[in-house]
Amino acid sequence: MSARLTRRFFCGGMAALASGCASLGMGKRRRLSVNTASIREFGLPLKEQVRLAIEAGFDGIEPWLKDVHAAKAAGELDGIRKMAEDAGFSFVNGIAFGKWAHPDASIRREGLEETRRDMAVLAELGCPCIAASMFGLHKPGSPRVTRDEVAERYVAVLNIGRQHGVRPLLEYWGHSIQLFRPEHAISVVRATGRPDVGILPDVYHTYRGGGSFETFRRFDASWVPVLHVNDYPATPPRTQLTDADRVWPGDGIAPWPEILGALDSIGASSWLSVEVFSKTLQSGSPQETLATALARMKAL
Repeated sequence: MSARLTRRFFCGGMAALASGCASLGMGKRRRLSVNTASIREFGLPLKEQVRLAIEAGFDGIEPWLKDVHAAKAAGELDGIRKMAEDAGFSFVNGIAFGKWAHPDASIRREGLEETRRDMAVLAELGCPCIAASMFGLHKPGSPRVTRDEVAERYVAVLNIGRQHGVRPLLEYWGHSIQLFRPEHAISVVRATGRPDVGILPDVYHTYRGGGSFETFRRFDASWVPVLHVNDYPATPPRTQLTDADRVWPGDGIAPWPEILGALDSIGASSWLSVEVFSKTLQSGSPQETLATALARMKAL
């Protein structure tokens, strides 16, 4: 393991210790982030997304890679990173869709190269993590892969991450035909035998896939640097929900004491990053949307 990565894990361990102290009553404030899907209807470039998130009062942001690459092409990354650093603002995790797990060797090779490019540009921003989803294998009719195959291919992504100092977080999706519950992600990361694994849990996806939030207690604290925060309504039925049905945290039926309590129980110091996709929730201005998102987060 590189010195840079070892240092990151040490800092993560110290953060987890601090979170454990907080759950004992020592008063550590949770760090709040916004996933830029929550304002994507406004079509803003990365520079504006970051500026508005800072002004709204968020601590960090999860950018989508298409916007990061566009900022790179415009020569704006250095300025964006400086703006964030001057404000004490963090890049938390990059949202990417490389097909690194695909059983077709040529598609998988292209997916790994895409992931490599994504990690390189995130490293320029100082972003420590990247989402590693089962994109391309989630829809009905997609090729099936075993958990052992996913673990083997995830190791390849971990190796690329080690080169760039960017940690891939295995992401499960509740609507996927495979890897749709937190316990599925747990089985994959354990199968790798690696200390640099990570999982990207999501409140909506956990419910949508029929998972239990009690499963969060089986995470290692170091696995979950980020939790995607959103909520879901009582209707339609769970299996009919889509991404667009997500609502602001606290506006649905998610059991927040159970969710946050599970993370506290393992001493996790996870960023809480709000992610909704509803056009209705993004019908005002981006400033109004971000203000609402932050207010809902703080109310938790």
